[in-house]
Amino acid sequence: MLKQQVTRALGLMSGTSLDGVDAAMLDTDGETIFGFGPHAFRPYTSEERAALFAAQGLWQNDPGVEPVAELIETAHAEVMARFSGVELVGFHGQTLAHDPAGRRTHQAGSGAVLAMVAGLPVVWDFRSSDIQLGGQGAPLASFYHFALAKYLGAKEPLAFLNLGGVGNLTYVNPSHDRPESSGALLAFDTGPANAPMDDLCQMRLGQPRDTGGILAAKGTADDALVAGYLAESYFRRVPPKSLDRATNLVDRVAHLDTSDALATLAACAAGAVAAGFEHLPEPPARLLVCGGGRHNPELMRRIAGLVPSDVLPVEDVGLNGDMLEAQAFAHLAVRVARGLPTSCPGTTGVAAAVGGGQISHP
Repeated sequence: MLKQQVTRALGLMSGTSLDGVDAAMLDTDGETIFGFGPHAFRPYTSEERAALFAAQGLWQNDPGVEPVAELIETAHAEVMARFSGVELVGFHGQTLAHDPAGRRTHQAGSGAVLAMVAGLPVVWDFRSSDIQLGGQGAPLASFYHFALAKYLGAKEPLAFLNLGGVGNLTYVNPSHDRPESSGALLAFDTGPANAPMDDLCQMRLGQPRDTGGILAAKGTADDALVAGYLAESYFRRVPPKSLDRATNLVDRVAHLDTSDALATLAACAAGAVAAGFEHLPEPPARLLVCGGGRHNPELMRRIAGLVPSDVLPVEDVGLNGDMLEAQAFAHLAVRVARGLPTSCPGTTGVAAAVGGGQISHP
């Protein structure tokens, strides 16, 4: 248990994205946000991205996973070394596989190794406890979204949309005092977001993404393909619910030229967000968007055309959309250290509010 109330925590997030490691400091007691600290980004090299892409779907004891875990630990240790004054680290790890139905998940990289290297306490393995108790293990940033709504002084319900490799949506009712209160939060994965588009660009063009959505904007979406995809049972399933990064969407657009394929994948991602809105208690006035997908104007345009809310990048309310997920794991690390819950029935479907994560000391 932490002695001081407010902690300078460093959050490290790579998650389902293959771009690199986001790192951000946050001053928090695990409930209230007191200030935002410095941040940094350590990109993966093309060779590292290729290794991580090849490792998708690997589990903890599979052949070939150890060198990938070392790669992840090295990248995170490098970015950690840029910070000073850190009291606690929240390390998410790189998601390689996620199977909540089978009660297992794999975020590669050891927090124990990072604790020894950095000489700092590291909170990690945030998802396993939730999954072992029957939850989805995702999404986990929702408790931080609740704290952000309070920080912003929100009085009416609002929603946060993270467009990472997978999209996830958090509905926040800020009239409640605690995030684990019934009705305070509803969170779930909407569906694939950037991952299929990024993977297609990597495979066809040898580049990590469709920068600025330029190629997607030139293409024409295959509406029949999009409709068929959105008719799948996942989108009708009542949340909470979560998805693995891996999908067969790239295979489905293999017959399309690159621009049309990217337009189709963007339409699938936007349609998945719109389908998610059907599960919300009421349409929020504002949808605040973070994650790399908010840099894709074509994706943002499509979402805005499908949902009944104002669609805004979180920068419009003074937040940093590139670092919000890293900040979330700084916030969650302090909650773990204080023995506070990190997920609840409304966010992951776990039977009761539960605190995840383990702490490794140097």
